[in-house]
Amino acid sequence: MLQSIGRALLSFFQKAGHFSLFALTAISHIVRPPFYAPTVGRLFLDIGFYSLPVVGLTAAFSGMVLALQSYSGFSSFNSESTIAAIVVLSITRELGPVMAGLMVAGRVGAAIAAELGTMRVTEQIDALQMLSTHPMKYLVAPRLLAATLMMPLLVIVADIIGVMGGFVIGVSQLGFNAGSYLKSTFETLEFMDVFSGLVKAATFGLLIAICGCYHGYYSRGGAQGVGAATTYAVVAASILILVANFVITALFFGV
Repeated sequence: MLQSIGRALLSFFQKAGHFSLFALTAISHIVRPPFYAPTVGRLFLDIGFYSLPVVGLTAAFSGMVLALQSYSGFSSFNSESTIAAIVVLSITRELGPVMAGLMVAGRVGAAIAAELGTMRVTEQIDALQMLSTHPMKYLVAPRLLAATLMMPLLVIVADIIGVMGGFVIGVSQLGFNAGSYLKSTFETLEFMDVFSGLVKAATFGLLIAICGCYHGYYSRGGAQGVGAATTYAVVAASILILVANFVITALFFGV
């Protein structure tokens, strides 16, 4: 039993070290020439624009459900006036970044892992090396840069749509005055609430891209290996998003 535990721990630390080295190497290539601007521009479109529908729908329904659940709970204490504040703080601090991150991890992280995994098993990455093109520079660094820059923009959109979803439910279903609801929302919201969410978004985007690139880059075993790499990328990115969310929240709002 002790041998099994020891082997598992050694394997975990070995993989964690390998992952960390890959991440540091990939990040270093972002700031070192040559730069592939057309590739980055295409990835901006793939990661950012094409993720808007799923992120927007998730944020809208999250805001609606949050307004309904908050009203159901706080009406017992005659605190219905705090619903607008709860919705805007929950969306900007937590739900907006986390839900957007999980949706993008499922969509973009899986796509990155599948694309790079397919290139690995079909020896296209080896062909790039034969052509004197660094795979880390051409394949990994642009994806890290695009995901890190586009996630904050997606989260801004998610925040706006989520707050508006809560507003629509509050006014149409819960009987709030539109002007009072908006006034309470703007009076509650502070710069640090939005800023902390954007810091989370950039961190989540970087983690999603690193997980997708890492598992795809080292994929083995043909089609089955690509499928496994895709699964590992999404699961690892989702777990790291939740861990990073706790760490950043503790840094910004910890007592």
